[in-house]
Amino acid sequence: MNSFYTQEELKSMGFKVLGKNVLISKKSSIYNPENIIIGNNVRIDDFCILSGKIELGNYIHIAAHSSLYGGTAGIVMKDFSGISSRVVIYSVTDDYSGEYLTNPTVPNQYRNVISGQVTLEKHVLVGANSVILPNVTLREGSAFGSCSLVSKDSKPWTVNVGIPATYRKDRSRRLLELENQFLKELELNND
Repeated sequence: MNSFYTQEELKSMGFKVLGKNVLISKKSSIYNPENIIIGNNVRIDDFCILSGKIELGNYIHIAAHSSLYGGTAGIVMKDFSGISSRVVIYSVTDDYSGEYLTNPTVPNQYRNVISGQVTLEKHVLVGANSVILPNVTLREGSAFGSCSLVSKDSKPWTVNVGIPATYRKDRSRRLLELENQFLKELELNND
C-alpha cells in the first residue's frame, strides 16, 4: 500500500499550481488547496497540516508532524529549503498581551490578529520542534537548530539556535557547489 497520494489524486485536489514528482502523505491535512503552489520534487510527510496561502519551490521537504499556517499573508519556502519534524510556521497569530480576546471563534472586532509573510529563502534548514513566528525572513543558507524560536529575520549563511534563536556561527557554502553539480547532472540526463 502506498501512503502517498497518486498524481491523479493530487491533481483532483485543486492546487493553484502542482509541479512534478510531488509526494504528499495521505495522512496529511490540506486546507484550501486553491491557495497553495507546489513546485517540483516536493515531499510532505505524515500528519502535516498546510493551511492558507503557501508557496513551495523545488526540492522541498516538510517532515512529519509539521504545520504551515499561511493565513492571508502567506508562507514561502524557496528551492532546497526544508523543515524537520514538528516544525510550526505561523504567518498569523493572536495578540497574547491580554489586551484582546483570542482565537478564531471570537469576532475580529475583539481580537488583534498579527500577521506577516514568512519566507524561507534558498537552502534554509529548520531543525525539529522549532517555531517560526509571523513577518520573518530566513535569509539564504541560514540554519536553525532544534527547538529554536524564530521571531526575527536571520542573516544569510548562519547557524542559529535557542529561544529566541540567536547567531552561533557561520554556515558553509559548499552546498552551493553541490547544487550546481546536481543541476548540471540533471540537465545532462534530461538531454
